[in-house]
Amino acid sequence: MKALWYSEKAPAKPRISATGWVRAVLRGAIWVPMAMVGLLLLLLIRVVERPIWGQYRPWTPYITQAVCRITLMILGIRFRVIGELMLKKGAVVANHSTWVDIFSLNARKRIYFVAKSEVASWPFIGWLARATGTVFIRRNARDARKQKEVFEARLKVGHKLLFFPEGTSTDGLRVLRFKSTLFAAFFTQGLSDILWIQPVSVSYTAPTGEEPRFYGWWGDMNFTNHVMKVLAAKGLGSVVVTYHTPLKVSDFADRKALAKACELAVLSGMPEGTLSE
Repeated sequence: MKALWYSEKAPAKPRISATGWVRAVLRGAIWVPMAMVGLLLLLLIRVVERPIWGQYRPWTPYITQAVCRITLMILGIRFRVIGELMLKKGAVVANHSTWVDIFSLNARKRIYFVAKSEVASWPFIGWLARATGTVFIRRNARDARKQKEVFEARLKVGHKLLFFPEGTSTDGLRVLRFKSTLFAAFFTQGLSDILWIQPVSVSYTAPTGEEPRFYGWWGDMNFTNHVMKVLAAKGLGSVVVTYHTPLKVSDFADRKALAKACELAVLSGMPEGTLSE
C-alpha cells in the first residue's frame, strides 16, 4: 500500500537500532491488545446502540476517543488542541500527512472519517476504521452520485464527517491544493442552509534528532516500515490540532469558493507551511 503524492523525494528507508526494535515491540505489545479490547467493547455496545439509534451513536464515539488518546501516548506523541470545537451541524476538513492523523483527529472530536476504499483492507487500522463508522469512497465518476447520497444521509443524522480534500497524504510540511469535488454534497438543497464546515490544521513536530518530515507518509513509502519507524522512535514527538472558525456553507457561491476558503484556513494553522500543487 502506498500514498499518491510524489512531489517530494522520500527519505532513505529508516534504519532501526536494536534498542529501537525493543521499543517497537514493547509499544506494539501494549498498543495492539489495548486497541483490540477497545474494538471489542465498541462492537458489543454497538449491538445495543444500533437497533435503538441506528446511524446515531450516543456512546461508542467515547470509546474511539479513549483508544486514540491512549494510542498517541503509546506512540510517544504529545497531543495539544487549539481553538473551539464546532457544535453546529456540519463537516470537518483537514490536511493529511500520515496514518497517525486518524488518531490525532479522533482524540478530541467526535467525527467520522471519509477515506479511500483501500483503507478498509489495511491490517488493524482498517478494522478500526470500519468499526468506528468510516465512510469509504472510490474516487471515480461512476460512484460519485451514490457517494454523495451517503454523505447527505450521514450529515442529516448529525454525523460530523471528516474529509481530507488534498486526496492524499504528504510530508507534513505543506498543504496541497484542496480538491473541490467532495464539497458538492454540502450544496444540496436542504443542506446548504443548515451546514457549517470547520477547517482543521494538523501539525506534527518530529522527535528530537529526527528530520522534520518524520511522521509524513507519502509516495512509495512502505506502510509497515513506517509504522515500525514510529513505534521505534527514541524521543517524544508532538501534534497540534488547530480548530478554525466554522464556515457557513450558504455564505459561499459554490463548492470551489468554499474549498478555497477552507484551504487558506488550514494553511494558516501550519507553522511555516507552504501551499503546493
